[in-house]
Amino acid sequence: MILPADVCRRRFGQADRVFLATTGEDLRPHLVPVTFALTSDDSVLIAVDHKPKTTTNLRRLRNIAWNPLVSLLADHYDTDWTHLWWIRADGHARVTPEAAVEPLRLKYAQYAETPPAGPFIHITVDNWTGWSYS
Repeated sequence: MILPADVCRRRFGQADRVFLATTGEDLRPHLVPVTFALTSDDSVLIAVDHKPKTTTNLRRLRNIAWNPLVSLLADHYDTDWTHLWWIRADGHARVTPEAAVEPLRLKYAQYAETPPAGPFIHITVDNWTGWSYS
C-alpha cells in the first residue's frame, strides 16, 4: 500500500538510522548508513561525527558538492512480511561547517554527551515516497 506523506514523515523521523544515497562524478551510486534528525520544516540534518574515521574528506561530502540530489531510505524488515515497510525521502543537500545540533542531541544520547563538530549535511526533502504491506 502506498503511504501518505504524513505517515512517511512520522515513520522516517522515528527511525534509528537511514541510508544516504549520493552520486559523484564517476556516476556510481554511493550508499551509507547515517544517523539523522528530521526537523519540523521537512529538513534532515546529518553530522560527520567523532566516530573513528580515517578522514573527514568523505566520499558522501565530495559527491554532494558535485551533485546535491540525494535520497534517504528508512525501512523495516520482519520475517512476517505483513509488517514490511519502507520510506524514501528525495531532496537537495548542502554541506556546512556548522549547524544547530540540538535536534541530534535530543535524538541520540551519544550526541548529548559529545556533540558532533561537523561538517554537517542539510537536506531539504522535496518528495516523500513510502510503501507498507498493510
